[in-house]
Formats: sequence, structure tokens, C-alpha cells
Amino acid sequence: MAAENIDDVVDGLAGIVREATRAGDRAGYFAALYRQVTVEVRAGIRDGLFDDGARMDRFDTLFGNRYFDAYDAWRRDRSGPRCWREAFGLLDDADTVIVQHVVLGVTAHINLDLAIAAAQTSPGAAIQELRHDFLLINDILARVVLVVEDAVGELSPLLSLLDQIGARTDEQILDFSIRQSRQEAWHNAVLLAGQDEAERAATIERLDVRAAVLARLIARPGGLVRPALQLIRSTETADVPTVIARLDSAVERPPMATPGARTTD
Repeated sequence: MAAENIDDVVDGLAGIVREATRAGDRAGYFAALYRQVTVEVRAGIRDGLFDDGARMDRFDTLFGNRYFDAYDAWRRDRSGPRCWREAFGLLDDADTVIVQHVVLGVTAHINLDLAIAAAQTSPGAAIQELRHDFLLINDILARVVLVVEDAVGELSPLLSLLDQIGARTDEQILDFSIRQSRQEAWHNAVLLAGQDEAERAATIERLDVRAAVLARLIARPGGLVRPALQLIRSTETADVPTVIARLDSAVERPPMATPGARTTD
């Protein structure tokens, strides 16, 4: 699937959510979160929140297509970027808790895709003109993720154990906010925007390797986190469609009344 605008991104994500719900596929966990972030960004564009709405539409479309490409590559032949292979590789693992699936998707998309999409949207010196809108995207992501975290807490009653054992500190392992990753994404966007093709390829490779290492820490943490996750898993719901439905309704936004606007979300 290839999106041409932000409406296509919303529709594509909604399609993944629907199919995942029918199939009981945990890919719907991150897709549900991502769909809501994109709906909020689209609302911000329509409300004039951003300095350049048309540019933000292009940015979000490039960003969304990074996810769609990774998703399609995994479904086709288990290929794609390393960090996404780590995330998708746990979809069939019944021992992985809800928060791990969500954070793995967020980690791959922020640590790899966000900087690439920003640099493609505003290459060269123009990247600095994107900074304000880029930071607004971070604010929207943080706000939606906070609401989704509350929804996960409803589905996973012992999730607070991660705070008690310090699993949300240091490298932000299993931390929904992933503040450091969002800050580094802007630094990497500026770096990529000023590089030639060969330099960009090397930087993207490095970002993918780093994101894959972080994904492995999230997927297979050590110390006290592992037994805590086993206990969390024993008490959270195993009904995948129910989880997807709850995550996909965590942020409620009434349909826009704009004439001609699509209402598929």
C-alpha cells in the first residue's frame, strides 16, 4: 500500500486495524495507536495548527509510507528494516505483553522512520524551517501515547510493576514516552538533510542497527523485568480483538464536519 496524502495514511491504518481485528493479529496494537496519532495530526492540519499544513501533509505521508513499506515487506517475505523485523517477529509470541508490542512499534517508527521522513520532506537547509512543526508532532504523539497508556493499564492490571522495578528509567526500556528517542530523531533529521546519498545510506544503516538493538532490549529484557513481565502477562487479557478495539478507541474524536471530508476513520 502506498499513501499519496494523509487521508490515505488514515485509511491504510484503519484497514490494517480492521484486518488485524478479524484475524486476531497483534499488529493491530501499534496500528491502532498510530491511526489515532495520524487522525490528530490531520485535525491539526485542518485547524491551522502547523506553520505549513501542506508540508505537514507531505511529511506525514512519507512517514506513514515508511511504516506501510515495512509492514508489507514483513508480510511478503519477512524482510524490511532490522528494527521492524524485531517488532513484527514477536507478533505471534503469546508471552509478549501488550506494552511490549506497542512500544516496539513506536521505537522502530521514531528511532528510524521519523528522521528519514523529516529529511525527505525538507532536505538541506530547509530542514530548520520544519523544526517547529516537527516538535508539534512530538507533542501530539506524547499526548496520544499517554491516553493509550491508560487504556493499556485497563487491559493489563499489573502494568505498574514496571515502574516499581525501575523498568521505565535509564534507556526508557518499556517507556511509552521515549523522550530521548524523539529528541534524537530531530538531531538525526538535521544530519540526514545535509548529507549526500552515500552518507545518508550509511546513517540510515546505523540508525536501523541502533533501533534494532533497542528493540531487542525491549523484546527480551533481563534482570527483574523478565519475571515481572511474566506476571503482568498472566493477568492481562489474551483477547486480541478486544485489545485492538480498546486501543483504537482510546482517543475519541467526533467526525469532522468539513464538506467533502472523508469519514472512514
